[in-house]
Amino acid sequence: MTENHTLTGAEIRARTDENDTLRARDLADKLGISEAQLVAAQAGRGVTRIAAEPDRIMPLLSGLDEVMALTRNDSCVIEKVGVYNNYRSGQHASMILNDAIDLRMFPSHWVSAFAVEHEGKSGTRRSLQVFDAAGDAVHKVHLRDGSNLDHWSKLVGELRHEDQSDTLAVAHRKPTEAAKADAEKAGILRKEWSRMTDTHQFLRLTSKLKMNRLGAYRIAGEPFVRQLDVLAVNRMLESLAGSGIEVMVFVGNRGCIEIHGGAFEILKPMGPWQNILDPGFNLHLRLDHVAEVWAVSKPTQRGDAVSVEVFDADGGLIFQVFGRRTEETDSRPAWAAVVGELPTVLASEAV
Repeated sequence: MTENHTLTGAEIRARTDENDTLRARDLADKLGISEAQLVAAQAGRGVTRIAAEPDRIMPLLSGLDEVMALTRNDSCVIEKVGVYNNYRSGQHASMILNDAIDLRMFPSHWVSAFAVEHEGKSGTRRSLQVFDAAGDAVHKVHLRDGSNLDHWSKLVGELRHEDQSDTLAVAHRKPTEAAKADAEKAGILRKEWSRMTDTHQFLRLTSKLKMNRLGAYRIAGEPFVRQLDVLAVNRMLESLAGSGIEVMVFVGNRGCIEIHGGAFEILKPMGPWQNILDPGFNLHLRLDHVAEVWAVSKPTQRGDAVSVEVFDADGGLIFQVFGRRTEETDSRPAWAAVVGELPTVLASEAV
């Protein structure tokens, strides 16, 4: 961030006009503000502040018909095309559950939201954008050519917030929690790990032992985990592309996790980015942000759940890949074979 004084809405708009070729996220960083503050500055000029609660937003989205769902963190972006059907509310976690759009949402992090209409060379682009307390993007919904514009107008009207000011107060961004482990409890960790019957039990186990995910991986050892070379991430994606192997890809932030279930075909590198560019499913990954990679095996009642989990230099989780298992198809053996061929980190580089 280059500017550190408080900018008014008018000042933000002026700088936006001067830097209209920059992406919103990049411009916000340049101005030393959050992306949410950048969007809020346009309130009344194609931007409408709306209610941020998933229970209010999600039931209305299905009426838009086909849209694109986008979730990101600093290192990875996932985009899925579909309809927001089958919403399930929850006090601590809510869900959208269908084949195309699969989300886990954490309402406490849904703090501000906007309906955005942006006039560009290709016409008007419309989106709903949700942000956390620090003003970082949690989830975005982008309308497509076939989306229902009549319902869009109705939705914006129903969600419109009383406050339409062009400034937004944000909290300080909470730092990523570094790896947390207790080597003296490694034996307990391994014993309890071996007794798991469901992958969801893992975080409860680490919490009980006052560890976190990455900290536990660093002390668990084989056969539970194997640290991989950072190059294994790209090799994994190259092995999966066009193979027909169905996986589940999880990309998220504190407020939302978006999931792709299935195979993918098209992989295309562009500079530091590696990109999946399939119809209906895009993923954009900063390979140069990858700092630590683990192959993980967790026991379940239906066999071991094998994953590759990727972390940045601060210990933040970038994304996870599991083998996909459904009632009709079990593709995990083929996935496990891919993971088994991935290179282990050199002993001199292991953490």
